[in-house]
Amino acid sequence: MNTNTLTELGSDFSHLKIAVAGDFCLDRYFEIDPYAEEISLETGLPVHNLKRVRCQPGAAGTVVNNLAALQIDEIIPIGFCGKDGEGWELKNALASIQGINMDRFIESEDRCTFTYSKPLLMWSDRQPEELSRLDRKNTTPTPPSLTETLSHSLNLLSSHVDAVILMDQVDLTDTGVVNDYFLSMLKSLTQEKPDLPVIADSRRGLQNYPPLVFKMNHHELSRMTGKKVSRRLEDIQKECLHVASHNQRPVIVTMAEMGMATADVEGQFFHQSSIPVRGEIDIVGAGDSVTANLAAALGAGRPVDQAIQLATLASSIVIHKLGTTGTASIREMIDLAERQ
Repeated sequence: MNTNTLTELGSDFSHLKIAVAGDFCLDRYFEIDPYAEEISLETGLPVHNLKRVRCQPGAAGTVVNNLAALQIDEIIPIGFCGKDGEGWELKNALASIQGINMDRFIESEDRCTFTYSKPLLMWSDRQPEELSRLDRKNTTPTPPSLTETLSHSLNLLSSHVDAVILMDQVDLTDTGVVNDYFLSMLKSLTQEKPDLPVIADSRRGLQNYPPLVFKMNHHELSRMTGKKVSRRLEDIQKECLHVASHNQRPVIVTMAEMGMATADVEGQFFHQSSIPVRGEIDIVGAGDSVTANLAAALGAGRPVDQAIQLATLASSIVIHKLGTTGTASIREMIDLAERQ
């Protein structure tokens, strides 16, 4: 992708409105000074002294951060947090993002805030080292009244946005935003508005989803098709074309160091090679940067092959940002494109 196209995209993005529906979590980083370790007099166990605690939106919130880095005009999160300290942190972190519209984000007494707490050893002579994570998750089904409110919000907004991102990021079925009720609403919505790009990304797979723009990795493609799809490009091409033809929507498959592949409804297949790594990498957040950039490009009316070119540049930037869940701006992508 050349720099002129990237500049044009940056201009297009400044007029877009994108809704992000799904599971928002709080990423809470505990930066530990490894040189100040003590031993507890009471327990005899190591005591970790913190240099800093920082919070940022995670899961669907990472997608929001990536959209903000692209300077999208309006970003509308559709999701929930709990009425707890983590929820307060998450709402504050979201509200501070440029272009955010918090009108459809709900604070619920019936839910806890989905939280990843990440202890990091901040070494002076090497990259941060992440210790065992502490998670907080909901383990009971999301109340129907909350699901109905969120579904209604997305239905209302669908006439006013250029693209929708659906992020199903919980491990336990029915404990987040996306459940059968929400998916049935989406099926009706996309039938009424077939030209609205709705990009779906789920860590549990997209097997039971209505026809949307599917973004998945190679393993998720195997689960969806019920076949053990090899990493040979010919096999991925065959299955991508089958899914795109069946859904009448584009499908995008990420393949790590092999790059990215996509098939469109016209029966065309495209493969985009990855960009060589430039030092140490951290892949956390790379998939979310891909999702955000795909949605922005498709929302701006760009073809899917151009969308994966943009997403490839963005993910290459993000994986080189260590110790955080990074983002990529148009300026950073222009700089990277000029060096290729």
